[in-house]
Amino acid sequence: MATYIMLLNWTDQGVRSAKDTIKRARAFGETSQAMGATLRSLHWTLGAYDLVASVDSPDDETMTRLGLTLGALGNVRTTTMRAFDEVEMERIVGGLK
Repeated sequence: MATYIMLLNWTDQGVRSAKDTIKRARAFGETSQAMGATLRSLHWTLGAYDLVASVDSPDDETMTRLGLTLGALGNVRTTTMRAFDEVEMERIVGGLK
C-alpha cells in the first residue's frame, strides 16, 4: 500500500457545519475502507490547513477516487501528496548514479 498525505481546508459549507466534523471524519474513514484504502490518522490543525490526514491506498487511482468523492461532498478542499517511507526512499536513492 502506498501512503498519501492529505492537506484539507474547510469550505464555507464545511465551516458552517463544523459541529459535524467528527461525524464527517468517521464517514470518511468508512468510505476509505469501502474503497480499499485505510485512513491511518486524521488531525485537526491550526495554521494554513484545517486538517491533515494520512491514508494508505493500494494505488493512485483509488486515492484519486477517494479525494474526488470527499471533495464532491463540498465540505473541504484537498491537496494530496504521495509520501515515501524510509524503505521506499532507500530503493529510490539506491538507483541514483
